[in-house]
Amino acid sequence: MNLSRKRKKELRKLQNDAGQLWEAQQVIVGHAADIAREAGRQLGHFNREQVVPVVQDAYSRRVAPTVDRGIKIGKHVVDDKVVPIVGGVVGTALSAWDVANAKRHGLVHKAAPKKKSMGLGSVVAIVLGAAAAIGVIAAAWQALRADDELWVADDPLSAPNA
Repeated sequence: MNLSRKRKKELRKLQNDAGQLWEAQQVIVGHAADIAREAGRQLGHFNREQVVPVVQDAYSRRVAPTVDRGIKIGKHVVDDKVVPIVGGVVGTALSAWDVANAKRHGLVHKAAPKKKSMGLGSVVAIVLGAAAAIGVIAAAWQALRADDELWVADDPLSAPNA
């Protein structure tokens, strides 16, 4: 298929126009990338200067006191409630253990081979570990429970007076 000189000339002109358009688009895309890069940099500055201080202030005013209160309550529960109860239970269990041992030694004349069992330290460690876990769970519950007055204002927003 032969093209006329006029058509060839028009096609070359169209090809040149398309090449110029492509170059112009590449320049525009380059400028857009520069603008996007600068916008990202400015957003980082805004984040460091405006957002982070507000978030830190809100955390220190609202979340930190609740966490501290939860830790205090957990410590109070462990120190004043759990440890005395566990101490009483362990003391009673050891007394019963001693009575049972005395009774067993009174009935058994032959020395039986001693079995390896958990010692007093293991029992106390398990009980105190469980008490600490309960204290941590109580503190976490206190810190994470829904507390409406901390998060939502009671009165609806009103329009400013003109």
